Amino acid sequence: MNEARRNALDCDAAAALIEPLTEIVIRAGDAILDVNRSAMTVEGKTDGSPVTEADLAADRIIAEGLARLEPKIPALSEERTQAAALPYRESFFLIDPLDGTKEFVAGRNEFTVNLALVSEGTPLLGIISAPALGLIWRGVVGRGAERLTLGKELDKARPLVEPIRTRPCPPRGQPWTVAVSRSHGDARTEAFIAARPGAVRCELGSAVKLGRVAEGSVDIYPRLAPTSEWDIAAGHAVVVAAGGRITDSSGAALQFGTGRNGFIVPEFIAWGDPNAATNP
Repeated sequence: MNEARRNALDCDAAAALIEPLTEIVIRAGDAILDVNRSAMTVEGKTDGSPVTEADLAADRIIAEGLARLEPKIPALSEERTQAAALPYRESFFLIDPLDGTKEFVAGRNEFTVNLALVSEGTPLLGIISAPALGLIWRGVVGRGAERLTLGKELDKARPLVEPIRTRPCPPRGQPWTVAVSRSHGDARTEAFIAARPGAVRCELGSAVKLGRVAEGSVDIYPRLAPTSEWDIAAGHAVVVAAGGRITDSSGAALQFGTGRNGFIVPEFIAWGDPNAATNP
């Protein structure tokens, strides 16, 4: 067995981390909710995307939490890509401290905190927290997935926990539900949807779309335009743990942590039903 394989975490090790990682993500979400959106400063990154004090506050909490919990596992955050030591051949954390910053700035509630544990290039554990919605989707590949509800009337230490699973895709010609982005659209994705009659569009922001695929309320989420690894790694793990599959448009698997093309994922399709992926 080579060195990389010896140092890569397996699903048992990942499952042991799910609770403390969830606690870290909840704290990061609380920090985001504490920010006054009407008074915060919004700055632009070199790629034109916005960053706020909420992004940075959540990132600090996650960085500090991971350093205490698993200091030997590298962590790659959207807000700290300059510190990346590439490629990651073993296990590493991949983080988007505030996915859907545009939604957050606009005053909407569909923004998320995304945390994934990637092992040997494939997401193994994923946590998607939508703090303003009081929801968390999480899962470990091979161990299943679940949705946590942390409503205002519920103690965050004792959320409502429900197992979740993706659903079979309806036969062609029958109504099916597709997740589409509220803030990003592209011609290739629209062509994919148009080629499958009966689409019922579900307009959502951030990684909430992947959570809805995992819980079985959405059939397919296609994004045939570039996005970043940290946007989808956590959702990738949750969808696969819930019984789904994520591929490119040719059915090939995605790879994470190589640093190619600036951490850009050229395209992906999240299939709730893996059979639909093999018979598109």
